[in-house]
Amino acid sequence: MAAANWHTYQVLTKRSERLRKLLNTKLRFAAEQRHIWWGVSVEDKKYGLPRIEDLRNANAEVRFLSVEPLLEDIGKLDLRGIDWMIVGGESGAGARPMKKEWVLPLRDQCKRSGIPFFFKQWGGVRKKKAGRRLDGRTYDEFPKRTHHPIMSAEDCISAATEIEARYYSGIVFPLSAFNAQVRGTLAARVA
Repeated sequence: MAAANWHTYQVLTKRSERLRKLLNTKLRFAAEQRHIWWGVSVEDKKYGLPRIEDLRNANAEVRFLSVEPLLEDIGKLDLRGIDWMIVGGESGAGARPMKKEWVLPLRDQCKRSGIPFFFKQWGGVRKKKAGRRLDGRTYDEFPKRTHHPIMSAEDCISAATEIEARYYSGIVFPLSAFNAQVRGTLAARVA
């Protein structure tokens, strides 16, 4: 992922403590890259809300909340350090319903905080029928994406090999250790 910076990656987990520890240590080089977005699931107050603080304390350039399936009103959130919010209902057999009055305050908090809001779906057993419109419109907002040229296969393999070697050696290195050279290749700079 670090070498293929022309893609945008979304890494989502419920294991927020592990994510925080890894992004602040072994995966710091990946956390510092704007094309890799790091997120946690926030489905309810009991399990989901504590994950937000772990994410906020992770060394990450782009942080997002996947508030899905939204199972209850989660109240007012501290969105400092959060770059994006996705909200959606549960789908499939046995799906628990999501209420509009749980979604609207989240949308409004994002708007007030200048955070992009993406409404994924209402969910339910027939999610296509329920759709993804909220108050008569769709919300398809995203954080600003970075754009990089696509590397040649040879340069990509070389960069990935270097990253892998540093990872397994235990050397944590900052993104600044990499420098795009004039001809568009990625090379490690001697720190």
